[in-house]
Order: sequence, then structure tokens, then C-alpha cells
Amino acid sequence: MSAKTEILAAVRAAIAQSQPAAPDPQVVRDYRFHAGSPAGSEAVVAEFVEALEDYHAHVVQVTAEQVPEAIDDLLESAEATSVVVPSGLPQAWQEAAAGQISRGRGRKRSDPRDVHVDSREEPLDKEYLADVDAVVTAARAGVSLSGTIVLDGEPDQGRRAITLLPDVHVCVVRASQVQGTVPEAVAILGEHAERPQTWIAGPSATSDIELVRVDGVHGPRTLCVVIVTDD
Repeated sequence: MSAKTEILAAVRAAIAQSQPAAPDPQVVRDYRFHAGSPAGSEAVVAEFVEALEDYHAHVVQVTAEQVPEAIDDLLESAEATSVVVPSGLPQAWQEAAAGQISRGRGRKRSDPRDVHVDSREEPLDKEYLADVDAVVTAARAGVSLSGTIVLDGEPDQGRRAITLLPDVHVCVVRASQVQGTVPEAVAILGEHAERPQTWIAGPSATSDIELVRVDGVHGPRTLCVVIVTDD
């Protein structure tokens, strides 16, 4: 036993002898579970969009049929030439990430992109992820009150590493996934509490002592959110 261990043990024993153990405090958990409007409602989605834009995120609202074209447009605007996608991402979205979609009449098809698929079984190494331009994922939940998006590591969202290292994150959120409050989202996540979670509130940003904002310090510099309105 080290001297440090002996000293700490003696302190604990002295404290235990000098006073009775304090009872565990009763934590009141009467959280507000409803924001006044149901999940996915027009009011909840509008508040979600406002909060995301306040965080400097790029937001588009489209129908399910328009999601591939929205993904392609956002990646094209970001000038991304390399993209990583999780293995469970819908095939049409993966093709959009690669620039392999049919455009509307009179529209030019975007240039093909270098796309790599990441999975738990065959993970991409961090050196590649650090050099890739963008990542495209789905999401598990959104919170309108705080403008937060939550991922929980399922195959359509992928490992945490793929959303932290690329410079651009294109995230598809279904309107029905947007909850009004944090407790509502936590209740959904609690159904599978063993899954790793990533909570996203806008692009990664920090500021120094002079309050100069710097983007991309702890994650993607650019966050693009595709909200599927007719889900």
C-alpha cells in the first residue's frame, strides 16, 4: 500500500467517525416534457430551423424525394470532392454523395466525388478521415428548443469519428424526429442508452479571450442540415 493510499484511507476513516453519513438527496425530476406543440409539428420545426441558423448552420427543407438532390447541392456548394458515408445510409443518399444522381431538366450534373463507406466492421483510419472533405449521415433526434441534433451510432449515422474529423457535415433529419424539449429527446435515446451519442449544436466553434470566433476547432467547420418535411 502506498503512502498516498494510507493517508486517504485515514482521512476517510476520520470523517466517518466524526459525523454520520448524509442521506442521499432527493432529486426532483419534474422536467418539462412538452413544448406546447407535438414533435414534428410546423411550430417545432420552425423553432428548430431558427436555432440552427442562429448557430450559423446551413438549413434546407425538402420532401423525401428531394433529399438526394439536396445532399448533392450542399456538397457541391461546399466544393467537396471526397466524402465518407456510414454503411447504413440509404443507397440513394450514398449515390447523391458520390454525385451519381439524375438532375432535373436543364440542370448540369455535378462532378463525381470520391466516396468511402465506413462501418464498425471495416472502419476507415483517422488519417483518411482527417483529410476527407465531408461526411453525410442521418440522425436519431433533434431538439427545437436548443437547435440540437443527436446521433446515436446506428448504421445510418456511423461511428462518432466520421462526424468529428471531416470539415463539412451534411446531416439529414426527419421532421418527425424533431422534439420540442431535451427531456423528450432523452426519453427516445433512453430506449437504447447503451449506444454512443453525439450531441451537435451547430458547427464546431470556440472563441478566445477577446471573443474572436474560430470555427472547426472540435469538429466540422460547416454544418448543413436537410430537414425532411413530409416524413
